Amino acid sequence: MDYLPIFLDVRGKKVVVDGGTTVAARRIERALSAGALVHCFDPEPGEEVRAFLGHENLVHHERLAVEADFEGALVVWGASEEPKRDALLHAAAKKHGALANVADEKDYCDFITPSVVEREPLTIAITTGGAAPVVARILRARVEAMLPAAYGRLANFLSGYRDRIAGKIKGGTARRRFWENMIEGAVGDAFLAGDEALAARLIEQDLAGDDNALRQGEVWLVGAGPGDPDLLTFKALRMMQHADVVLYDRLVGPGILDLVRRDAERINVGKQAGNHVMTQDETTALIIKLAKAGKRVLRLKGGDPFIFGRGGEELEDVAAHGIPVIVVPGITAAAGCGASAGIPLTHRDHAQAVAFVTAHGKDGLLPHDWVRLARHDQTVVVYMGLRFVAEIAAAAMAQGVPGEMPIAVVDNGTRTTQRVVVGTLADIGEKVRTAKLKGPALILIGTVVTMRGLLGVEGATVEAAHEMELMAREGL
Repeated sequence: MDYLPIFLDVRGKKVVVDGGTTVAARRIERALSAGALVHCFDPEPGEEVRAFLGHENLVHHERLAVEADFEGALVVWGASEEPKRDALLHAAAKKHGALANVADEKDYCDFITPSVVEREPLTIAITTGGAAPVVARILRARVEAMLPAAYGRLANFLSGYRDRIAGKIKGGTARRRFWENMIEGAVGDAFLAGDEALAARLIEQDLAGDDNALRQGEVWLVGAGPGDPDLLTFKALRMMQHADVVLYDRLVGPGILDLVRRDAERINVGKQAGNHVMTQDETTALIIKLAKAGKRVLRLKGGDPFIFGRGGEELEDVAAHGIPVIVVPGITAAAGCGASAGIPLTHRDHAQAVAFVTAHGKDGLLPHDWVRLARHDQTVVVYMGLRFVAEIAAAAMAQGVPGEMPIAVVDNGTRTTQRVVVGTLADIGEKVRTAKLKGPALILIGTVVTMRGLLGVEGATVEAAHEMELMAREGL
């Protein structure tokens, strides 16, 4: 994050806008709407700026600004599109301790002027840090379209109950849950549907009720998918925004944690082969302890909780303590990595069945029947097998599976760092060793792997992908 997002209170404070352009008009409009005392400097302002003349909080100076004009200003905007004026403005702002922003001159900017969506008193500000303003404008248009004007009125309506809720509901966690239940529950639905009277009655009922339920802990086992944040389900995202504490591991993609509620406690219980931050028993015990303390505990798992995610074990232990549990499925690694790598799990000419197996047991590599699994009409997906790729291939060939059987290893599937190594049972061990894959990774065995080449660039081998990356870096 290149800029600290804050909202300034400029009510009754001096704001200077230098220029008479359309950009200047937008700055004047924004400052006046926030209650600022605006001083505009320009000898011949354009029509859009002249439209604001006469506003009680606007003083127009029909001249160029001088250094003394910036004294006492909190914010100054340069919108003249004249380099000499911009340079004077920036120097004067620094001398008098004002925050400066000059349009299209990043070196003269202490802050970014964001694209704004207004649903008074609700304000949403969007910025790309000056990198791509058009992207911010497009996002603003999308937010405008999806956010009904009634949300601003809802915020004003609920603000009238703020003191009563604070007096009735003690404790920050319980109070936040009460607000969330109102806004996303029957009260919010009634208000947004236009029935303010019903919304008011429902709030009164809630305030008159027992608030013990707000203090009860619960556990959410949530699948985060294979790594790409865009593959999260809506339900997973909603729960990530409501959790009090989040337990996660290294299988959860880095961009996904950014979507968790900012003030939620985050605990890394990361499991990595041979290096556990916490054992499974310790993790489960912590989940139970936090839930009994009244927390809404989100156990965020890569892929799907119930497909080699040990979600079943955690569900069993937590439920035995009488703690409510909700399970939210996620896209499992097999589906996500196969699609991202361009390898279908099933195909009428290749595989009419799919087998999910794990390579890793309590005591190391599991002794699977590879002849039964890796047959011509079935795809085998191996979870947690990166360390054992060579051993798996050797075991399968020793049992009679042909050495030319196609196999692919998808490393960091669905993420921007995805790499794919394609080979056969006979040579995959050496290829993976050479590629130095870091994981997490998934192994796919079967003739469906040959379908990968049909996707052109996406079907390139890991070696070709590296060549394209180097070419991109060198501008070729």
